[in-house]
Amino acid sequence: MSSRRYARGWGALSLAVGAVLVSTAAQSPGRDSEDERRAPAARGSTAVVSVDGCAGGGLCTAPRHAVVLGGDRVLTGRPFTLGPEASGRVELALRTPGALADVNVTDRRGHRIAGTQSADRTRWTSAAPLPAGARYAARLVVDGAAGGPHRARLDFRTAPAPAGERLTVAFGPEHGGTYGVGMPVTAELSHPVPADDPAARRVVERALDVRAEPHVEGAWHWVDPTTLHYRPRSYWPARATVHVRSGLDGAHIAGGLYGGPSRPLSFTTGPVIEAVTDVSAHEMTVFRDGELLRTLPVTTGKAGYRTRGGIKVVLGKEPLVRMRGDSIGITRASKEFYDLKVRWATRVTWSGEYLHAAPWSLDSQGSEDVSHGCTGMSTEDAAWLFRTVREGDLVRVVNGYGQPMTPFDNGFGDWNLSWPEWLRGSALATETAGTADVDSGPTAGALSPTL
Repeated sequence: MSSRRYARGWGALSLAVGAVLVSTAAQSPGRDSEDERRAPAARGSTAVVSVDGCAGGGLCTAPRHAVVLGGDRVLTGRPFTLGPEASGRVELALRTPGALADVNVTDRRGHRIAGTQSADRTRWTSAAPLPAGARYAARLVVDGAAGGPHRARLDFRTAPAPAGERLTVAFGPEHGGTYGVGMPVTAELSHPVPADDPAARRVVERALDVRAEPHVEGAWHWVDPTTLHYRPRSYWPARATVHVRSGLDGAHIAGGLYGGPSRPLSFTTGPVIEAVTDVSAHEMTVFRDGELLRTLPVTTGKAGYRTRGGIKVVLGKEPLVRMRGDSIGITRASKEFYDLKVRWATRVTWSGEYLHAAPWSLDSQGSEDVSHGCTGMSTEDAAWLFRTVREGDLVRVVNGYGQPMTPFDNGFGDWNLSWPEWLRGSALATETAGTADVDSGPTAGALSPTL
């Protein structure tokens, strides 16, 4: 489209994906094939469709599919397909003077696509890459220099993903359960995404959507190439509902790897239950929603077997468990060896730290530390605690002598990282640090309707 044509007040709206302008859209019916030129494309490149084509090949700077905003109020562009090279987020960009008064992008089921508007209201960008092989409609209201407002519609589709492996996600905890406010969301990937491919990690992270009611600030943290954890900045609110879904189906991740379908997850939280063990005082105080329920005399790990300090999360409960010294490296020949059937055991580490009944240490409970790392109490108190707590509830050990709880390798120690430390494990850290809504991203739907 020539500059003189722009000067007459005609507008143009193009559909773009990513950052580099590369011609990748399918040819419209009736167009000459020589008008279609391609440039080398990289992951996250842009597809732009133009009326007049790209003279001389190379990078295209003119839109390859235009909606002319003249005297008509309702204008429709020809449907087209974005090529497989276009793997970044979708951008609607106004190429002439004016403003996007309203943008509403929907999929074939009518679901709105989340996105954000630029400060100058000339661009709308989707929150995440759009899946391959899907159809979309963009309905726009444009305030243009040639008068307006004008309505326009773009119908487009993304090219199908090539055959090959698909990356899927298994979310935790179990769907439909009720958990404590300390329970992190876990995401196990079917294929590794290494740290040396930050672009692929960003694609994955953007597509894993967590929404809580009421709203929380939260973020993902990469534990290893196949595992991510999500937690709020503070704990989940009491009696909240959490929804988790993957938008990776059809998304280009890296090389020939595309995302596949994954089951969503929903769960609720119960009241805020926190058990605080003061090692130096030899007592545990248990709170529900900030109210003190009970104070229990306890014994914790003795010298050489100190109880880990910091914040732990209840991993599970076993009414009867057999505990053996060799499970923590104590040989049968040692005087420290033990083999006991223990009742009302609440587990807080994978290595075998529990809060449990210890009737053999009643004389020491409340006065000295005699255990091999667990927190022992009377049978009555252990049974009460067992009935009171659930998976995901918080257990905090203070004023102790043991090593701190590690974040990820022995249970859910996620809360022992400060919020800045947690954000450093996000591939989106530079984009989300200091924001107040890293969990839900941009909201779907209209921006600022004027009609």
